[in-house]
Amino acid sequence: MASGRPERQAPPEIFYNEEEARKYTSNTRMIEIQSQLSERAIELLALPEDTPCFILDVGCGSGLSGECLTEQGHYWVGVDISSSMLDVAVERETEGDLVLGDMGYGMPFKPGTFDGVISISALQWLCNADKKYHHPPKRLLKFFSTLYACMARGSRAVFQLYPESSSQLELITQQAMKSGFTGGLVVDYPNSTKAKKMFLCLFAGGQSQTLPKGLGTEEAQGAKTQISFSDKRDRMKNARGKSLKKSRDWILEKKERRRRQGKEVRPDTKYTGRKRKSYF
Repeated sequence: MASGRPERQAPPEIFYNEEEARKYTSNTRMIEIQSQLSERAIELLALPEDTPCFILDVGCGSGLSGECLTEQGHYWVGVDISSSMLDVAVERETEGDLVLGDMGYGMPFKPGTFDGVISISALQWLCNADKKYHHPPKRLLKFFSTLYACMARGSRAVFQLYPESSSQLELITQQAMKSGFTGGLVVDYPNSTKAKKMFLCLFAGGQSQTLPKGLGTEEAQGAKTQISFSDKRDRMKNARGKSLKKSRDWILEKKERRRRQGKEVRPDTKYTGRKRKSYF
């Protein structure tokens, strides 16, 4: 029911308070879901192979989606309205730059800054009028028009979202197209109640692009170029020969990146990455 949705309970900066931010980020099921959604969104960006890109993460929260970008070798900036979520991201030492801001006021970046944009479970919040002066169509238009401006021509923005109704989805799409975007909706597993996921895939100018096929559709099942997507699939980074997350090699790579950034890092020892015994 709509009443149970987070965006119907309180404005995002209030709903995601310190308690909710910590609970959200410590929930292993939520972390796994966020990782899967983020990897699929990155997949839909169709970024160049083996080339680091500069990505904007809208509604980055505590940095769970940003971690997926880092794992795949990209650099990123995250924007979120919840200071509590960003505080958790800082504590977790996420490697992206973090910006506190309301996306309804627009994106404060220079033209052509980003090679791509992802957003996980955030866009539908703009459809609510949390304050008397909020007008959802105007806020959506402001967001999309400024987002279009700060994206490189030919790049993509992929939004995983939970629209409340078809009219809400139509409003979002309409305002995106008004701002200059082309593209459309990609629906994964459209015939499954549980696995169905929606991604708004937008193109920022450049040459004409073809909208990707949703997973679980007849077209996708018959296409050899599609990557299978299920709860048990291997992460894309592993398929590219990169280190498994949380392994010793992964930890050493992360520490080396932080050293190159001039950050203080503990020295490497024979215990680095070793799993500790549990006595409880």
